[in-house]
Amino acid sequence: MPSSDETHASDFSEVHVIDIDSDHDIDTPVIKIEQQDNTMNGNGTLSSSKPKPINIPEVVQKARDTYNSGTTKPLEWRKRQLKSLMRMYEENRGAMIDALVKDLRRSKTEAVLLEVDYLVNDLTNLLNNFEEWAKPEKPPKGFVNMLDDVVIFNDPYGVVLIIGAWNYPLQLLLLPFAGAIAAGNVVILKPSELAVASAKFIAETLPKYLDNDAFIVVEGGPEETTELLKQKFDYIFYTGGTNVGRIVYSAATKNLTPVTLELGGKSPVYIDNTADMEVTAKRVLWGKFINAGQTCIAPDYVLCTKEVQDKFVEYSKKILKEWYGEDPQKSPDLCRIINSRHFGRLQTLLDASKDKVALGGRYDAQERFIAPTILTNVTPNEKIMEDEIFGPILPIVPVENAYEAIKFINEREHPLVLYLFSRQSNIHTLFTEQTRSGSVCVNDTIMFYGVDTLPFGGVGNSGIGAYHGKASFDTFTHKKSCLVRNFAAIGEKLASGRYPPYTDGKLQFITTLMKKRSGPSFKYLPYFIAFALGAGLSYGIFAWQKVASEEL
Repeated sequence: MPSSDETHASDFSEVHVIDIDSDHDIDTPVIKIEQQDNTMNGNGTLSSSKPKPINIPEVVQKARDTYNSGTTKPLEWRKRQLKSLMRMYEENRGAMIDALVKDLRRSKTEAVLLEVDYLVNDLTNLLNNFEEWAKPEKPPKGFVNMLDDVVIFNDPYGVVLIIGAWNYPLQLLLLPFAGAIAAGNVVILKPSELAVASAKFIAETLPKYLDNDAFIVVEGGPEETTELLKQKFDYIFYTGGTNVGRIVYSAATKNLTPVTLELGGKSPVYIDNTADMEVTAKRVLWGKFINAGQTCIAPDYVLCTKEVQDKFVEYSKKILKEWYGEDPQKSPDLCRIINSRHFGRLQTLLDASKDKVALGGRYDAQERFIAPTILTNVTPNEKIMEDEIFGPILPIVPVENAYEAIKFINEREHPLVLYLFSRQSNIHTLFTEQTRSGSVCVNDTIMFYGVDTLPFGGVGNSGIGAYHGKASFDTFTHKKSCLVRNFAAIGEKLASGRYPPYTDGKLQFITTLMKKRSGPSFKYLPYFIAFALGAGLSYGIFAWQKVASEEL
C-alpha cells in the first residue's frame, strides 16, 4: 500500500524535491533538496535525534562480501532466518502495535489486521512453500531437445535495497523483505524516517533476530537515501510516490539495476444502480477511511449517477455515525494524519471544496484530525481531482452511465486499482476489458490485497512489477536458463547439420528437425523410451530363461 508523492511516501517526504538537474545525463541524476534542520516525528513534533553516522559505501560492500561468500544460498539457512523473523513478530507483537499507535494513532484492530497479522500470515505462506518454489524448474521441451536436460534455476539477484514507506511502515518494508530472504538475497533495508517509532523498532529489533552481515538496516532521511541510491545494487524495491519513484528509477539505470516500484494514483470507484447500496457504502467507506485514508489502494473518488450519489450519501450518514459516533474526533478507531505538512495539504484541499461538503468537513490542526468527509457533485477540473488525495476525503463525480465512467478513467493515468460495484456481469466484463489498472476488485475494496495468490502491483504511473505470495519470491529471483547436453553419438549425428561445409541437404534436415510441431509434449519421451527398453530387456530375459528351462 504505497503512499503518494505529495502525501507520500518514503525518505524524501520531508524534503522538497526541486528537480533532477536537466544539465546532467539521466542515468546520473542530481537530486536538489532543501533540508530542514530537524525531522518531524510521528506525533507531529520536531525531533532533533539523528541516527548514528554510517559509511554507506562500506555497508554496501559488506553486504556484497556476504553475498559473495555464499552464506545466503542454502535453503536451510534461509529457512532459519525466516523462522527467526517469525519469532521476532511473535515475541514483539505488542511493541509493533505500540509503534503504530505512536506514529499514526492506529487502532489495535487496524494495526493487527493490516500490518501485524498480515505479516505473520504472509511469512507462514512463505515458510510453507518457498522450498518448493526454489527448486529448479523443468519446462517442456521440443523434439530437437528430447535427449537434453532443459532447466530453469531460481537464483537470488544478490544485494537488494528495499525502501519502505511511512503509511504502513512495518508491512511495506518487512513483507518484501521476507520474499527477498526466501529467494536467497542479502538485503539492506531503509525504513521511512517519518514513521519514527516504527523505524526505531525495526532498527533496534531486527538485528537481534537475524544475521547482521546479511541483513542491514540503514536509518536516516533524504541524505542517506540519496547516498544509498548512488551505490550499485542488484535489485531495488521502492514503495512510495510516482515523482520519487522516477528518481529511484533514474538512479537504478546507472547500473542497469532492475526495480520494483510500488507507487500509487487515483483509484476510482464506479457504482451502478444494481448494487446493494448499504453494503456498497460500508465497503467503500471502510476502504477509504482505514488509516485515515493514507492508503495507496484507498478509493480516491466515486463515479456514479446523481441518483446513486444521493442514496450513497444517505446510507453513509447512518453508517459513519454508527461507526464513529456523533463526534468522530473522540472515536478511538480513527487514525491521524502523519504530520503537520501533510495535514496542511489536506486542509487546503478541503478549504477549496467547502461548498461541496455533504458530510464531515471538520478538522483540528493541533491533533492533525480530519473527519471522514464526502464531497458531492464534484467536477473533473477541481483541485481535489488533480492528485491522489491520500486522506479521509471522498469526492463523488456524477456521470450518466458506465461508458462515461470508462471514458473518464481512461483519460487519466492508469490507477493502482479499479473498484466496481454492480450485480451485472456484463458491466464487470466491460470495465475489466476496457480499462487498464494494476488490479480490479469487484463489489468490495481493499480485500483483494489479502489474497496471496494475486500478484499486487501497478501499471504505468502506478508502478512497475508486483509482489505478494509467490510473486514476492519471484520478484527477488532471477530465472537462469540452462541447457545440458551430452556427448552421445546419436545427438551429435542429429545436430551435425549445423557444421560447415553447408549444403542445402543439411539445411533442410536441420530446419525439419527444429520445426515446431503441435501435438503431444515430448516431456516424458525419455521416460517412455527407458520404460520400453526396460520392458524389452525384461521380456528378452524372461524368454531366454523359458527356452533354457525347456532345453533342460
